Amino acid sequence: MTMKITRRRALATTAATTLATTGPFFTSAHAAPPAEKITPELIAAAKKEGKVTWYTSIDLVLGEKVGKAFEAKFPGVSMKLERSGAERNFQRIGQEYASKIYNCDVVNSSDAAHLIVWKRQKILAAYVPEDVARDFPDGEKDPDGMFASWRVTLCPMGYNTKLVKAEDAPKSYADLLDPKWVGKLVKAHPGYSGTIMTSTQQCSRDLGWPFFEKLSKQKVMQVQSATEPPKKVILGERQVMVDGGEYVVLEAKSRGEPIEVIYPTEGTPLITGPSAIMAGAPNPNAARLFYAWSMTAEAQQLNIDVAGLRSAHPKAVDKPGVRKFADIKLMKEEASVVADKADEIKAQYVKYFKV
Repeated sequence: MTMKITRRRALATTAATTLATTGPFFTSAHAAPPAEKITPELIAAAKKEGKVTWYTSIDLVLGEKVGKAFEAKFPGVSMKLERSGAERNFQRIGQEYASKIYNCDVVNSSDAAHLIVWKRQKILAAYVPEDVARDFPDGEKDPDGMFASWRVTLCPMGYNTKLVKAEDAPKSYADLLDPKWVGKLVKAHPGYSGTIMTSTQQCSRDLGWPFFEKLSKQKVMQVQSATEPPKKVILGERQVMVDGGEYVVLEAKSRGEPIEVIYPTEGTPLITGPSAIMAGAPNPNAARLFYAWSMTAEAQQLNIDVAGLRSAHPKAVDKPGVRKFADIKLMKEEASVVADKADEIKAQYVKYFKV
């Protein structure tokens, strides 16, 4: 039987995990190390290792395109993509490190709280790419140099434009409770998706748990990943999505799919997705190379152009027509609260939705 790794258990085993960590870049950080450039020496060392393993929860299509772009940029270093839900990746890394198994080189999560937990456990390697040090706002990078926001997105609502007229579409979370939406809604699960864990914390704080209790009575289709609700809406299996990755909606809309985004009047959950190098990375130089490249304006622009993600890099340019953050009422992200209360949030959610 696979043991479920909760935030509480993960924090309780910090000391044991720390002793088990022997990665070449393991450090107990007290301040960020000096910024580093991508040098010919680093590239050569990465090519000698020959590969890098990336754990991520982004949509598979984008993950594969990022991997191919990296391999094209640095021939001789192959990318092994391990894509799963952020919560599943969190559990997997906890299980691997508890067993002294070090497979992951670079990790990216849609739940920023994961990085806080891993930092507390001292299983992240301090490393600051030049772009992060020079260009990223302070709020988008760890002061000790352990992680930085590789992606920024929102968790909005959305609807099928063939099945729902614009004037009839819900405008707020409160509208979802209208009896006319019974059996017509789809949403993802905070026990699988980091995006949904983060959005659930923000919505439960701002809307209150009674909202979820009422929503659970609307015969909501429950899926796992935040990438799934938009796809169910596009297929017409449900008319409206309660939550989901904005970037998936925008990318699908750009292809002409029948979906439109809704930014709820109460506010839209803000989701940052940090990346980090694992202290026990088996390919530390390739890990540094991929992590550093992924934070460049070039790579960040790829995220935007391919998938409709947003970026903390000031030199990356949003897609034309995408609504600016300044024009959207945003909820406040509280990663440290999620880190401490994720188990309570999941338990409360399951209590209402029974899944």
